[in-house]
Parts: sequence; structure tokens; C-alpha cells
Amino acid sequence: MLNRKTIILVVISILVVGLLGTSLSVAAASHEDELSGELEIFSWWAGNEGPALQALIDLYEEMHPNVEVINATVTGGSGVNAKAVLKTRMLGGNPPDSFQVHAGQELIGTWVTAERMEDLTSLYKEQGWMDAFPDELIDLISTEEGIWSVPITIHRSNVMWYVPDNLDKWGVEVPSNWDEFLEIAPKLEDKGVTPLALGTNWTVNHLWESVALDVLGPDKWEALWEGELAFDSEEGIAVWEKLDKILEYVNDDYSSLSWQQATDLVVEGDAAFNVMGDWAAGYMSTVLELEPKEEFGWAPSPGTDGVFMLLSDSFGLPKGAPNRENTMAFLKLLGSKEGSDTFNPLKGSISPRLDSDLSKYNVYSQSAAEDFSSDRLVGSLAHGAVANEGFMNSFADVMEIFLNSRNPEKAATAAQAIAKQNGIQ
Repeated sequence: MLNRKTIILVVISILVVGLLGTSLSVAAASHEDELSGELEIFSWWAGNEGPALQALIDLYEEMHPNVEVINATVTGGSGVNAKAVLKTRMLGGNPPDSFQVHAGQELIGTWVTAERMEDLTSLYKEQGWMDAFPDELIDLISTEEGIWSVPITIHRSNVMWYVPDNLDKWGVEVPSNWDEFLEIAPKLEDKGVTPLALGTNWTVNHLWESVALDVLGPDKWEALWEGELAFDSEEGIAVWEKLDKILEYVNDDYSSLSWQQATDLVVEGDAAFNVMGDWAAGYMSTVLELEPKEEFGWAPSPGTDGVFMLLSDSFGLPKGAPNRENTMAFLKLLGSKEGSDTFNPLKGSISPRLDSDLSKYNVYSQSAAEDFSSDRLVGSLAHGAVANEGFMNSFADVMEIFLNSRNPEKAATAAQAIAKQNGIQ
């Protein structure tokens, strides 16, 4: 049994430790309040996605009023232009303080392997994020050497969008697979309606992965990226054959349209369907001010019910970031519940955190969160989860060749070649 003197010493020790902890916390908070200088945030969030980023910047500036935030946005869907600018800066020794990148191989296979990023494991442990994010997501952004970025969004790639009243008017239903789509497409054309709205070529890559998920199923989809299924196998060729048939029913001017303009075709009743990530929900609800479920509807892309093809926008810490302390404060905000639930409802995405306040989200996002928690999760190709940037860049070239030749066998052979070049096969 402890004597009185020992008990008193224990109590004093607890009080001292508590006071020291409080002092350290206050000191850390005060230190962050004293941050000054600049913070350059490099992203491709512009147009309808801009308000979500601005809300995050406003929150950061409220917390750190002496820091000037530089919004270094480079426009272009899915980062097609931003990535080129970033590459020049990173290789030139002029990194931004932090940059948007798709979580997974887009970052790890490019800048982590090139030893251009700082390990954020200690930040995760300090902030309690090892329990705040799903294990599968932490695995996606990690290697054996560390954790490399902070996720701010979860998006779903495999979504088909439509206007319910228009489908009723045209007497068609949402197709459950691509074969059903090919059956109803001629009926829509007879009514003067484009069956499937499509945008510029990166959106064709986006369509390809949903078609592949239908044709292959989730197990064989993952087998592609694990080197267990060849891109030029019979199944691999079948994906391109199915895409070739689907492309007979898209708008002729697709190569000149942004993804927003392709979405507009559906909203305006010129097209029946569009396959796009759920940033389209943010566009329709935030910019077009449409009511989800009433004025626009959604379903898993044909043949992918029960599978959630995910991507995540994230930010990391480049080695040599000019304003490292300001960047760390920004990363803490990104990973926080407050930051996540400020940004995502405006973006049309859901929070990667397990404790997100779903009351702040619209009907679409609540349904996406439910699917995310119960569906089979697989990674997106078009948005950097399953393949490195070298493969993604070359795949865009393969798609360009396919769109000109419409030869499934040649496309599959070319895809297999670039998979070998990039260490996937």
C-alpha cells in the first residue's frame, strides 16, 4: 500500500505533467498564431471547384491572419495542365509549399520514388490521424518508408448522371450494364437525343475505366495493376471492343467540350447520360443550383453496382518547401474534421475522415458516404490511384491513337507495352 508521502508525490507529478502539457499545447498554439510570411497552394481547382478551395483558404487565413495565401491555381480538368507546370517546378528546384495530387501512385510513383517528398508519419501520429482515416486509405498513400500526403477528399469515379424527368419523358431507364445501354441508345437517337455526353479526351480515359470495371469485374480490374492480367489478354481486348461500340453513341463535338459542358448537355436535355466523377454533383448543386435526386439523378456506372471506384485529392510536403511551418499548419487544417467538413460539401466530394458530420452534406454526398462504407473499394486509373504518372501520360497517348484508329487489338497491345515500360506488368 502506498504511504501518504508517496501519494502526495504522485499527485504532484500528475499535476506538473498536466501543467507542462497544457503549457506546451498553449505554446504550440501561440507559435502557430504567430506564423507569418506566405503559403503557396498549387492546385487545379478552378471554376465551380474554386469556391470550395476559397472556403478552405478563408478558414486558414482566419486561423493564421499574418500568413498571405497564394492561390496558385492552374486550370484544366483532372490536372492535365497543372501537372506539366508542377513537373517543371519540381525538377527546377522551385517547389510550391504544397500541391494537389491524387492520392496513391500518382504521387508515390512519381515524386516519392524521386525522393522529393517529406515523410508525414510523425504528423499523422501527432494529430491522431491513424484512427481518423480508413486503413485502406492510409495504405493507398503509404509505402514501407512512410506516409506521403494528407487526403482532403473522397470522390467516386464510376457514376452515371441523368435527369429523372427527361428519362421519364423519353421512356427509358438507367441501364444496369453497358449491353443494356447499347440496346436503348438507338431509341434515344430516334428521339433526337444523344445517348451519352462526353467531353475532352481525358474524360474518355475516365469512361474507359468504368467500362473496364463492367467488363472485367473488380478482381480482374485489380489484377491488371498487380501484373496478374495482361492488358492485351482476351479480357483486356474486350474492354476496348466494348468502348468502341459505346463511342458510336456520343456527341460528335466531344473533343472540344470540357467535362462541365458535357454535363450541361444532360442538364439541358440534349443528352441522356454522362459518366463522370462526383465532382459533377458539386457542379450541378453548387453552380447550377439544382436539387439532387429531384433535378438530377445518379447511379453506379453500368455494370458496377456494389463497387466504389475511388480517388482522393491530397496534399504533401515537398522537400525544400519555402514556407515549411506554414505548410505544416495547412496540412493540419486539411486533415482536421473542421477543414474537411468545410471543403467537401462545396466540392461535391465526401470527407475521408471516419467522423465526418454528414448533416452538412447533401443527399448525394450522404448516399456516396453510405456506399463508401459498404461497397467493394477499388482505385481509379484516370485519377492516379492505381498507376504512376508515367503510365497515365502514356495511356493518354494510347487513347488518342485509339480514338483515331478505333482498333481494339492495337490499343490493348499498346497498353500492355506501356505497362511493361512503367513496371506494372
